Amino acid sequence: MKIIFAYPPLNTAKGTPLLSQNRQFQYFKNPTYIYPVVPAYVATLLKKNGFNIIWKDCIAENLNKEDFLNFIQKENPDVVAMETKTPVVKQHWKIIDEIKGLKEGIKTILCGDHVTALPLESMQNSRVDFVLTGGDYDFLLLNLSRILKNSEPYINLEPGIYYRDGGQIKNSGQFVLRHSLDDLPFIDRDLTQWKLYAFKNGNFKKTPGTYIMSGRDCWWGKCKFCSWPTLYPVFRVRSVNNVLDEIGMLSREYGVKEIMDDTGTFPVGKWLSDFCEGMIERKLSEKVVLDCNMRFGVLNLREYSLMKKAGFRLVLFGLESANQKTLDRINKNLKVEDIINSCKMARNAGLYPHITIMFGYPWETYKDALRTLELGKWLLRKGIAYTVQATIVMPYPGSKLFDECKERGELVTEDWDDYDMKKPVMKTLFGEDKMSKLVQGIYSVAYNPEFILRRIASIRDISDILYFVRGFKKASAHILDFCNHGGTEQLENR
Repeated sequence: MKIIFAYPPLNTAKGTPLLSQNRQFQYFKNPTYIYPVVPAYVATLLKKNGFNIIWKDCIAENLNKEDFLNFIQKENPDVVAMETKTPVVKQHWKIIDEIKGLKEGIKTILCGDHVTALPLESMQNSRVDFVLTGGDYDFLLLNLSRILKNSEPYINLEPGIYYRDGGQIKNSGQFVLRHSLDDLPFIDRDLTQWKLYAFKNGNFKKTPGTYIMSGRDCWWGKCKFCSWPTLYPVFRVRSVNNVLDEIGMLSREYGVKEIMDDTGTFPVGKWLSDFCEGMIERKLSEKVVLDCNMRFGVLNLREYSLMKKAGFRLVLFGLESANQKTLDRINKNLKVEDIINSCKMARNAGLYPHITIMFGYPWETYKDALRTLELGKWLLRKGIAYTVQATIVMPYPGSKLFDECKERGELVTEDWDDYDMKKPVMKTLFGEDKMSKLVQGIYSVAYNPEFILRRIASIRDISDILYFVRGFKKASAHILDFCNHGGTEQLENR
């Protein structure tokens, strides 16, 4: 049985869609390609179990729809599976209907956070055959593929799969995250064309770089704006040795120089200390640079210093807002003072904090938003934070923020095409133009003399210079973007 896992080409009038492995969807004028870890596990699992699996990322390959449909006709697959997200799901419905028209009996599958939140919507608005809900859609797709190959009854489906049966839409029950992540094979990087994503990525200082996930997804998992708790309501983590073995393999066999661990929040406590000691003992810290997501107020200076010794470089923090009422309301479990203290400790340990900021909360005044802008600019000017991304808050279906806004009548629209961070979709206390200037303001720090002098002083080698130049160009591009519309694009992955 032949299966294609695809990222079909999408409308590029707004830019390159940042679809894969991303919690916050946006279009980029300057392409960034993020390695999609869970879909890569899908392809690897299927290949390991004897299926003829083809990886086709038309976005990263810069292919158009005609190229894609011709490819489908040429390969003549039995199944086409796709990951989708809120701002592009309507485009995917149309593409699915086109695929269904190419070959009688071809099966189509959707997975991801949007269809996990609203599975019936896609079944009712397109001819899609199956919707896989939950974050373990790698395991689910293997289960489904076996059933299709062997013509087994759908009663054997694992929980979490929506399907059509005799003209009716049915499901196999609520998904359950019962799988051990250590049971997954290491991703087949060649099969999944890892080099497509190894260079054009703003997070990487050293290339080639790639992504892994030590856990699924965030051990806090309660932030109201995040849709990924819909996928992963339970946090699971791989064993330390399993992750270390993979890092060693990536360095040895692929020459990877930098690895972003995209676990929602990197594991802490004994797991973290054992991992860091393992990186040092195996001398992997001398070969590979690591980046990860972390939460403010969790680690101390000793732990940050151990991370530095273990090879960590960039640590991504969700600042989100400088207003305590907002942090409390979005359930960040964070105090404003923790932001500064954690950034200082991480920087003193030799790590480079990357901060994420969001504007457009329905309850924040312009003065509140300015407070967040000023804190972000101050952290960057003083060298306490190293890089930044600024976004407009998006209440994706499945998030608690979406539910709250819908209940209170605070959603401006439920046209999913508009949920691409080009403009607010929630009612706000100030206008779109002001919001645009806020995002411009945070990126304008790239022109600040104090910021520039600190960057120059931090240069140690040619890679520092190249990283600084790339960051400056991206910041400049974002400022220009906001001269034309009230949207935003990420500087880095989030």
